[in-house]
Amino acid sequence: MCGLTGFYVCENRGSRAEMHTNVRRMCAALAHRGPDSGDIWQDAEAPIALGHRRLAVLDLSREGAQPKASPSGRYHIVYNGEIYNHLDLRRELEAGGRSFSGRSDTETLLVAIEAWGISRTLKNIVGMFAFALWDAKEKMLHFARDRMGKKPLYIGWAGKALVFASELKALRAHPDFVAEINNVAMGEYMNFMCVSALQTIYKNVWHLPPGHRMSVKVDDLKAQQDLLNHMQSYWDAREINAISVGRNVADEASVLRGFEENLEIAVKERMLSDVPLGAFLSGGIDSSLVTALMQKHSAQAIKTFSIGFDDAAYDEAVYAKKIAEHLGCEHTEYYCTEKDAMDVIPKLADMFDEPFADQSAIPTYMVSKFAREKVTVALSGDGGDELLGGYTRHRQGAKLWRKMKAVPRPIRQGAALMLNYAGSGFKGDAQKASHIRKLSQALSSSNLQELYLNMLRQGDGYQLSGNYDLPALHQIDDLSIEEQMMIWDTQFYLPSDVLTKVDRASMAVSLEVRAPLLDHRLFEYVWGLPLDYKIRDGKGKYMLRKILSRHVPDALFERPKQGFNMPIANWLRGALREWAEELLDEKAMREQGLLDVGAVRKIWTRHLGGDDRHANAIWAILMFQAWRVRWMS
Repeated sequence: MCGLTGFYVCENRGSRAEMHTNVRRMCAALAHRGPDSGDIWQDAEAPIALGHRRLAVLDLSREGAQPKASPSGRYHIVYNGEIYNHLDLRRELEAGGRSFSGRSDTETLLVAIEAWGISRTLKNIVGMFAFALWDAKEKMLHFARDRMGKKPLYIGWAGKALVFASELKALRAHPDFVAEINNVAMGEYMNFMCVSALQTIYKNVWHLPPGHRMSVKVDDLKAQQDLLNHMQSYWDAREINAISVGRNVADEASVLRGFEENLEIAVKERMLSDVPLGAFLSGGIDSSLVTALMQKHSAQAIKTFSIGFDDAAYDEAVYAKKIAEHLGCEHTEYYCTEKDAMDVIPKLADMFDEPFADQSAIPTYMVSKFAREKVTVALSGDGGDELLGGYTRHRQGAKLWRKMKAVPRPIRQGAALMLNYAGSGFKGDAQKASHIRKLSQALSSSNLQELYLNMLRQGDGYQLSGNYDLPALHQIDDLSIEEQMMIWDTQFYLPSDVLTKVDRASMAVSLEVRAPLLDHRLFEYVWGLPLDYKIRDGKGKYMLRKILSRHVPDALFERPKQGFNMPIANWLRGALREWAEELLDEKAMREQGLLDVGAVRKIWTRHLGGDDRHANAIWAILMFQAWRVRWMS
């Protein structure tokens, strides 16, 4: 796992020394992603500079360092991620007459591109990756991001320079970067607590979407031009599903066997490492199955890590410990205090580069920091919910829509108003207040897309900022309601929230996290199956449950999902109140001109009085303000 950056200067190119200084500064901003080494490269003829920070995981020698040239010298690459099938690709390339000097997957990627071209290489590789590739022969820059969006890649403009990096802080390090807030992204953030996988909080900067590539001939580049038209999909979850729908399936035993075989391959490939490796074990279904399969294929006890909380309402560590003991893992747990958690909050704005308000970022960072003391790579259970209907909205949302769509919308809107009013009675219970607010929003929905977004929406931020921009979602006619929501989660929520959270929180402590359930081959296999293999008897993750029961007693994992939640609503009335009051200062907010100050202060006053209905909206505002102070002051 690493950090990449670089730029190409279109006009007013300046000196090579100036370029060197700029790319060195950008590279330094990513040191946390690659603490082992770093280097830069400049083309002798073209105004292109590449920078890289390395977290050495495979081939710890100098042969694995970047930026790296292809054997012929035509290509230079900076790359972040892991190609899990690179040994298989090597054997195929060697059979075709290609040779290798080292053992890194970076070299495999470069040799494959020379032998097959970029399109075929992207089709053949399995992994999580983002890369920038310079083709000196064709004078072209190529960018690509993995199919599920595990690894980030930002591309945009800093004056006359096309800039790119793994994190936005590296772009800001370029002296010509102008930080202007993108109102579309701000609208998304205020409603969904994150910015979508295409937008960024800055104007003239884009996040290359999952499964996309971008190729530009630099002679045709015009500074500040819109780059969206250059981005093209090479893999699309919607197209995979369209191909898969209606496929005949064998008996259940064969289906389960095929699923387990695919998952075992994904797990084994992700266990390849030249540094210590372990697993996040929350005690839930997804991480427990990944850990069980790891232990099955390991001669030593797998190192597992979990975070616990003294408050039983938020603690699953006791179950994680029992599962680890059953599997024979070397388990370590850390019970964090309220102070531990609150100490992380001031670090979030720097960690995430742009506003991000998913509260589970706090325990995700804590378990990453804790695990990094013993391992450099950790496997996780991310992806199981989106793959197999694990979220409540996949099941309850579908039931709700089937019932409510027959009721005239004005009647539903009236019921929503009454529910919203009733929600004011749940003072001090943020969870109940949130459930009632979501149900109220859902009842007002005019179509399925709006229902999904209303169920996903965490705050009423559009009322506070005047922005209400929604991501574009496309409905697939052949899908059930449940599967449609799962596809939308895969396209929007997974890369924009979940994977952003895990990448930034883990890379802040230089930990590589791998997710077997996000293997695109597993995704394709599952989407060729009927809904009954994903959701059955009102429960999601049917196949995961069936297979896990072969490794772990049902009693250890069949329980309500808790997730990484924290009592922040109460903290804002207590230990965090002074911090919050400073960020919500009326004079400062009026000078910024971005928020409806009266509305913000109104819900803050209500919150202090015990009304938790707007706790998520307040947290989103606070995270935005903390980000603004860190990056826009």
